[in-house]
Amino acid sequence: MFTGIIQKIGKMKMKKNKVIIQNPFDNVSIGESIAINGVCLTVENIEENYLYFSLGEETINKTNLKYYNNKYVNLERALRASDFLGGHIVSGHVDGTIAFLSLRKSQDTYWMRFKSPSEKWAITEKGSITINGISLTIARKDLDSFMVQVIEHTFKNTNLQYLKSNDLINYEIDIFNRYIKNIINNIHMI
Repeated sequence: MFTGIIQKIGKMKMKKNKVIIQNPFDNVSIGESIAINGVCLTVENIEENYLYFSLGEETINKTNLKYYNNKYVNLERALRASDFLGGHIVSGHVDGTIAFLSLRKSQDTYWMRFKSPSEKWAITEKGSITINGISLTIARKDLDSFMVQVIEHTFKNTNLQYLKSNDLINYEIDIFNRYIKNIINNIHMI
């Protein structure tokens, strides 16, 4: 489990179905979970200060990692029971990719617009969404898109600063929305 509060960004290399990142953390262990652009991956090997992860077929097909060779990715270590929960509960199980549409800066605020995912029921104003692993609040929504408001600190300390129009980003809908939807869909079975 994660919080969506990005701890580091790092340049990712991909070789076949392997992700390689220079280790930016202290005391990483083999078997540890690290979210890369919001995707929960397991550290399989550590060599010469590089972390190695394998990508399964579903991860390759459902996420944007295949497009991030030699690009910056957001990194977050898994939440420990004693850690501060600063964002929202993020599982690291990415739902898919959507397109980044536009950016508008207004003073120290960055307004970012994204195409709505197929789970339109999950896009709720003032609700949470994870974008490339970042815990964000949905500020506005319309029929086919939604906007988030990003503060300067988040923009400059994540890979949001590198996005171009139509880049694909990973998204994860809020886990509570998912559970509520599941309960509503199955209420007739009770």
